[in-house]
Amino acid sequence: MNWPEQTRVYHRGRCAVFRKTAEEYGGLSNMASGFKLYVNGVEILSSEALYQACRFPHNPEVQKIIIDQKSPMTAKMKSKPYRHLTRPDWERVKIGIMRWCLKVKLAQNWEKFSTILKSTKDRPIVEEKTKIDFWGAKIAEEDTLVGINMLGRLLVELREQMLDKDEKLVRVEPLRIPNFLLFGEPIGIVETSQKPYIEKTNLFSLAKPLGDEE
Repeated sequence: MNWPEQTRVYHRGRCAVFRKTAEEYGGLSNMASGFKLYVNGVEILSSEALYQACRFPHNPEVQKIIIDQKSPMTAKMKSKPYRHLTRPDWERVKIGIMRWCLKVKLAQNWEKFSTILKSTKDRPIVEEKTKIDFWGAKIAEEDTLVGINMLGRLLVELREQMLDKDEKLVRVEPLRIPNFLLFGEPIGIVETSQKPYIEKTNLFSLAKPLGDEE
């Protein structure tokens, strides 16, 4: 992937920009709390935790460590020591996985998340970062941000799909990629009505020792 060719320039006054979760559009961030998700009956506290867990389909124990964290940032930090175990096709599938995570967040937090998306109107959405980053954009000048901003672009895509359909998203199909697993089980259809049926305290029994192969 040639990142420089995908780098874009954004003018802050024309965009819906978020950096901190407490800001006006902060709920768009994967680091925002208060958007619980339920996948395969497992309660997951943030889209960030879900995204990071998807790195490790063959390591349920690592997935459990990530999902057990109370804060999205801690979930991300806990994943870092295990990055060498990341699925080998991650660079190819990570955008699709992020798109899927955002759809799950919308489907299961419709009122709150759709309201924030609608409030951005037709403006570009930009996640402000302190350095040039694949998912966000960095301040280049006082009113200019530069970056690939893939998260913002996926949010705009989701907003457009939501407004075009003009109906509530009630189910999200699993991705058609190999080894799309959570705790050793294929990830199924996610619906708005799902509730947890697996207690977190029992998840350890589903995990294999680190490094075991199928």
